[in-house]
Amino acid sequence: MKDYALIAYAYDKTVRIYVSTTTNLVEEARQIHQTWPTATAAFGRFLTASAMMGLMYKKGERITLKIKSEGPISNMLVEANPEGEVRGEINNPEVYMKYEDGPKKGKLNVGTAVGPGFLYVTKDLNMKEYFTSSAQLQTSEIADDFTYYFALSEQVPSSVGLGVLVNVDQSVLASGGYILQLMPQVSEETVSHLERVIQNLPPITTLIHDGKTPEEILNLLSDGTHQILDKKPLSYTCHCSKEGFSKSLAALDQETMNDLIYEDEGAEIICHFCHKKYHFTKSELEDINNQRKK
Repeated sequence: MKDYALIAYAYDKTVRIYVSTTTNLVEEARQIHQTWPTATAAFGRFLTASAMMGLMYKKGERITLKIKSEGPISNMLVEANPEGEVRGEINNPEVYMKYEDGPKKGKLNVGTAVGPGFLYVTKDLNMKEYFTSSAQLQTSEIADDFTYYFALSEQVPSSVGLGVLVNVDQSVLASGGYILQLMPQVSEETVSHLERVIQNLPPITTLIHDGKTPEEILNLLSDGTHQILDKKPLSYTCHCSKEGFSKSLAALDQETMNDLIYEDEGAEIICHFCHKKYHFTKSELEDINNQRKK
């Protein structure tokens, strides 16, 4: 199944719903960043939520989301846009933690792996200034933290469900999520009904692993009342280029540039998002240096 998201209204247009499947996207991120199982689950949930959130913006806009925390994973950063493209980086990909006891015994312990911290969202709305808002992590399980963020920073009562199922060989078996957002005119009856629906809904990864499509999951969430507004492909996409990194090199101070030219006699830059390598020869660095002087 290809990764995509659905955007819909439901319950007489009083609820907006985003539903996504991101199995391929998260698996690609896992391969790029070589994440261990718990890091895969945390990063995958973060990528999935960010991908759906990116669809809430207009063409040409973009958002940067960062989780800065005290757990072993430490920081995670994701960029997302309205085209359904995301890319990200994770500070420590080599984290594998499970619950040792309790009802979740044996399951991946994402909350402890992420740890206490904050979620930051920076919006690039094609204006002079960027807008940044933040919220303290509530459980560090990612879904609850986005639910809290939407209520606190966006003033939109929401419910977020996310999941990543990791195979024994560490590959991603299933990944996806949903975001329910209540419109101002929603009735108490609809809210109570949604609470029951969410409570009885199987885990999102169970549904996706069982072959359920976003359309079928949407039907379960909306109780058949939905009206699909749009369908968007989702992908892990990095638009880095040698030209882009040339501009970054041109912004270096002269002393650093001299070191690269005369001591290192070249430079290799690795993209943090896709790990693609770009090599610059001494001659290329000299050209960049001469151009910026002009």
